[in-house]
Amino acid sequence: MSLDKASVEAPVKDAVKDAVTDAEGEALVEVEDLTVAFGSLRAVDGLSFRLEKGAALGLVGESGSGKSTVASALLGLHRGTGAEVGGTIRVAGTDVQRASETELRRLRGARAAMVFQDPLSSLDPYYAVGDQIAEVYRVHTKASRRAARARAVDVLDRVGIPDAVRRSRSRPHEFSGGMRQRALIAMALACEPDLLIADEPTTALDVTVQAQILDLLHTLRAETGMGLLLVTHDVGVAAESVEDVLVMRHGRAVEHGPVAAVLGAPAQEYTRQLLAAVPRVDARRESGDASGSGSGSGSGSGEIVLEAVGLRREFGRGKRAFAAVDDVSLAVRRGETLGIVGESGSGKTTLGRMLVGLLEPTAGEVRYEGRVRSGAGPAVQMVFQDPVSSLNPRRSVGESIADPLRARGERDEARVRERVGELLERVGLDPAHFDRYPHEFSGGQRQRVGIGRALAAEPRVIVCDEPVSALDVTTQAQVVALLGELQRELGLALVFVAHDLAVVRQVSDRVAVMRRGRVVESGSADEVYENPRDPYTRQLLAAVPALDPAVAARRRAVRRELAPA
Repeated sequence: MSLDKASVEAPVKDAVKDAVTDAEGEALVEVEDLTVAFGSLRAVDGLSFRLEKGAALGLVGESGSGKSTVASALLGLHRGTGAEVGGTIRVAGTDVQRASETELRRLRGARAAMVFQDPLSSLDPYYAVGDQIAEVYRVHTKASRRAARARAVDVLDRVGIPDAVRRSRSRPHEFSGGMRQRALIAMALACEPDLLIADEPTTALDVTVQAQILDLLHTLRAETGMGLLLVTHDVGVAAESVEDVLVMRHGRAVEHGPVAAVLGAPAQEYTRQLLAAVPRVDARRESGDASGSGSGSGSGSGEIVLEAVGLRREFGRGKRAFAAVDDVSLAVRRGETLGIVGESGSGKTTLGRMLVGLLEPTAGEVRYEGRVRSGAGPAVQMVFQDPVSSLNPRRSVGESIADPLRARGERDEARVRERVGELLERVGLDPAHFDRYPHEFSGGQRQRVGIGRALAAEPRVIVCDEPVSALDVTTQAQVVALLGELQRELGLALVFVAHDLAVVRQVSDRVAVMRRGRVVESGSADEVYENPRDPYTRQLLAAVPALDPAVAARRRAVRRELAPA
């Protein structure tokens, strides 16, 4: 099937055009010379932009660029926080800077609504999802409880929650990550706002759920004519979702224009660097490339250092028991990287924890250098997804890195401190930061601390569980490059567990694709990505965001045709 960009985008553009004909020329958002300062730190510095009714604008930049600060300023969320906000902000006819608290309450939710990055922290764990949506609707419309409940069910159904009447009575923990994000979007839609602000709405979601959320936002725009301000560090997500993009760095606008022009032929060096850091699912990794893991052992030669044989792991008992990992066998060779990819719930993290020895298998065995292995040990270490939760906030990073050294019997504190300093320097951190605490570091720096702690045990294998999933693309590229350097210098074998197919291709010699606890396809990275045999692998690859908006539109149209009625 051949589709050109015009034929795909025409229905959306026509719908948006019809929705805004009566207000032609009137901007939905006007920001002029916006500044936001937190003490001596100026997070936003002289930013100006407009968003017309029915249009979509992406704010793109690294962590710390100021994009989320801008999103919060549009709804007056910095008021009362001590932040100094200057400039002019007009949203849906409201002067945010001069508005009273009553006017701001009317703006929030009714005229402009926000979808936050983390639905678990945005939804009350004690109340049913439908009740929370109904409460928002009642606050703004004074509707009856019955009408508000009916509205909650209606918007849950609209965002694709199956069996909306029953699921409206469920609490947030009973929803998957993608369903919780849909519930937040439903809450935002309850009062039919003119503007939806989506702050990193797909971060940490697997690729197919991400595609579903982006398709949903696209469909809702076409149906309602609402404007969209999308905040994201993922350039591919922006290409999928908006017509215009504003690239931010250090609180300032670096480049602003149509998404196809900015991403296709960026005028500014920073934008080019940002795009260069984006991993590509269609790009082969060259052996020894600094951005890859790079031993080039994809031929499968070399001694096997770690092996899984018929691994099975069950959770629960009796009729409620289920197998998170079911009869998985694979091998990891010295100096190579094995990528393990799959959606949330595929069993990849459970498999990784069994390989390290943090979970005992229900059946099967893990072998290290040919011998059956039980429990954790220094030879196989793990780098966790979230360095915030894996580092003790009450202990300095130096003490955390020192733990494996002391566990191995090192008692000379001067030698411990010297070795930790060497490890900090090796992972790109200042040895003088031994006594600093995790909260004093950025996300990428904390992940470097986690890698340093794993290296302290002098392992031969490191299992990386989603090590870059919450990092922006440039920080992600730095961490991936660091892992590659360490692998080449130390001869490490890596197991790279991730839901991001582009990152997995960038770093892996071989790839195993998991679904529902089983490996459905495995082989060299080039073989799996260029000639996928399993329909599930093809489905995953089709959901990867495309940097070309025309390609993104074609993929969206195909997904829409393949979606169940």
